[in-house]
Amino acid sequence: MTNKDVRTPASSHTDGESAPPANGEAGKSIGWHKAYVEGSRPDLRVPVRQVHLTNGHSVTLYDTSGPYTDPTVDTDVRRGLAPLRENWIIARGDTEEYAGRPVRPEDDGIKHTSPRGGLRNLDAVFPGRPRQPRRGRGGAAVTQLAYARRGEITPEMEFVAVRENVDPEVVREEIAAGRAVLPANVNHPEIEPMIIGKRFLVKVNANIGNSAVTSSIEEEVEKMTWATRWGADTVMDLSTGRNIHTTREWVLRNSPVPIGTVPLYQALEKVDGRAEELTWEIYKDTVIEQAEQGVDYMTVHAGVRLPYVPLTANRKTGIVSRGGSIMAAWCLAHHKESFLYENFEELCEILAAYDVTYSLGDGLRPGSIADANDAAQFAELRTLGELNTIAKRFNVQTMIEGPGHVPMHKIKENIDLQQEICDEAPFYTLGPLTTDVAPAYDHITSGIGAAMIAWWGTAMLCYVTPKEHLGLPNRDDVKTGVITYKIAAHAADIAKGHPGAQEWDDALSDARFEFRWEDQFNLALDPDTAREFHDETLPAEPAKTAHFCSMCGPKFCSMKISQSITEQFGGDAAEGASPEEVAEGMLQKSKEFAASGNRVYLPLAD
Repeated sequence: MTNKDVRTPASSHTDGESAPPANGEAGKSIGWHKAYVEGSRPDLRVPVRQVHLTNGHSVTLYDTSGPYTDPTVDTDVRRGLAPLRENWIIARGDTEEYAGRPVRPEDDGIKHTSPRGGLRNLDAVFPGRPRQPRRGRGGAAVTQLAYARRGEITPEMEFVAVRENVDPEVVREEIAAGRAVLPANVNHPEIEPMIIGKRFLVKVNANIGNSAVTSSIEEEVEKMTWATRWGADTVMDLSTGRNIHTTREWVLRNSPVPIGTVPLYQALEKVDGRAEELTWEIYKDTVIEQAEQGVDYMTVHAGVRLPYVPLTANRKTGIVSRGGSIMAAWCLAHHKESFLYENFEELCEILAAYDVTYSLGDGLRPGSIADANDAAQFAELRTLGELNTIAKRFNVQTMIEGPGHVPMHKIKENIDLQQEICDEAPFYTLGPLTTDVAPAYDHITSGIGAAMIAWWGTAMLCYVTPKEHLGLPNRDDVKTGVITYKIAAHAADIAKGHPGAQEWDDALSDARFEFRWEDQFNLALDPDTAREFHDETLPAEPAKTAHFCSMCGPKFCSMKISQSITEQFGGDAAEGASPEEVAEGMLQKSKEFAASGNRVYLPLAD
């Protein structure tokens, strides 16, 4: 697999109009270009990828890559992206800038003044424009949920409506009902708004993050931009090593998609990895730190309660969630109820002031198919339903996380129960993995479950890479994971009958049947790999116009034969044939078959 996006660029035009003529086509170049669809105001321009085909048609595709694929925009990771939403946020008049908490060495996992390691080619402190954090004035809830409940359609909601090709009122209604979330922290103005909900396109999250033994800030920023290039709708920074705060700042300032985190990971680093030393005060301070930076959604394991921990005792694989195991260890060490559960309402007040979306974590998810749908998993799910109700009372947007490892015949029970218990709040699932026997191929085992559960209503899928259970994913693993899950999500969109979902497939099918190879490459989810595989056996340029590939060759290509049948016998002549003529033709072909010795396949010499 190559790492370069080799879709044929049609032009550098970004106004959504046709590109200049090329390759003999009238009106449009062949290939693709970044375009924008304008909303009701000049500063509301929604990015799309327009693919121009050799037959003169165009296909418009959803685009998550941000300015990085726009040749008219000069991007520099040291400067960060333009604050797209800043004026929208300021115009609402319900937020204020303030000094914010000071950044401390322990925020980056540093206890002393020793030099920061692992930075490679990037400086420690993000050098972009100075900024002060923003929050709701007087503690006001400045969430998209609060606006939607008041009947307001924000610019973010209109942006999403254009992206999803739906009426803005549909977006507002789904957010107001708690059936969809629009993660958009007021301190992350760089994002291009998106929505997560079962009435909309199925979304895909990609995880990145360093660890104590591998990776660096530079690599994580590159993974983020790489993941969005291939279709990641959100990215979670799960860093656990040094430079957690600094890595997150670089990622946020350069991310066109919402960023999620698990604050518990950083809080644990602040107490040197000793779960029993965690406190509500340390956790709360970490949440505020991340909210001030601009984190859009946070996984909070408030459903892992002391009474539920014994329910995992007889499991084959116990508690496999990092966050779940941390909270279970704390509960057992102190023999107390979880501080996340007991302080949940105060946490709601904090998140509402920044518009941070809850991603209520499934800390007791099954880590093997043997443990799927057990008492511990569903006890936690019921608690998440209760917490969802509380969060909505505080106008905090909320989605619910789900498993995990679940065999195919147990998947539907998960989505049905979640929708019932959690009032149809968006479900966000890791897979699920449908079998445990395929290390190095768990992107496939989980992709199967992901397609199924998304078809039944899951709103966002957390990708799984080939490195799952084996190691930290690299750049190629990220691409493989994202594309695998984009396939699962798109398959679910088709099954759900999402408006326009199948048009993409129909365009590629037409190109395949008509042997328009360049169109096939440019329409593919992974154009460079499709082109590479084709060129491995037919590298010559004339092969790009040949009516066959190396699978069947020129004599046995079913589509070429089918085309010949259509050209020779189809069209008006076939429609005008009488029943008698059809019968006579069939009889003649029967005689020819008998004369050949009743052989289905003939030697080429015949």
